[in-house]
Amino acid sequence: MPEFTKREKILLMLLAAVSVFAAVSAYWAFFAKSPDVAFRLENGPAVTVFQPAGDTLQDPAQPAKIVVHVAGAVKRPGVYELDEGRRVIDAIEAAGGCLSEADLASLNLARKLRDEDKLYVPRIGEFPVTGSAGSAGANGGASSAADGRININTAGLEELDKLPGIGPALAQRIIDYRNQHGPFKSVEELKNVSGIGEKKFEELKDLVKVN
Repeated sequence: MPEFTKREKILLMLLAAVSVFAAVSAYWAFFAKSPDVAFRLENGPAVTVFQPAGDTLQDPAQPAKIVVHVAGAVKRPGVYELDEGRRVIDAIEAAGGCLSEADLASLNLARKLRDEDKLYVPRIGEFPVTGSAGSAGANGGASSAADGRININTAGLEELDKLPGIGPALAQRIIDYRNQHGPFKSVEELKNVSGIGEKKFEELKDLVKVN
């Protein structure tokens, strides 16, 4: 191996330093990305901001989805996926619209839907009046029977509100349950309505009826 003098060693080190400097300068000249944005803070140094390659603006978050079952007097009964926040009228439109015999007056078309809801669109006369002393309810048909018991399949909001322990909110829940699941098949099904437990049911069971 050749022996270098002190002077030759210094020259070689300088040559290596120049080569490294040239390589770095060439990299910055040809490959380094220029800053996309430069701005200066008030009374402060300039700040450079780089936009990462391939970065794109994110699309706004898509609304969550719910799945509802639409049945009864609609053109295409079935299960439909809708955006969260949609209302009863939107579900009916998704099912192709209502049939000519649909009783839309018995539904709250503005009610917001929830995931797993079942929306039942009744036909006109499907919930018949059972007595001559009936009175029209806010969300249903006439229902008072001659025996004094209230037909929970046809009673309106005002009539249900007269039952002991049933206020306007719980009366509306009974109507909503009826609209979503169809007519009550038995008085005992009232216990499926949120807010009606065993104790409240015992107070109601002899005061109500179904067809």
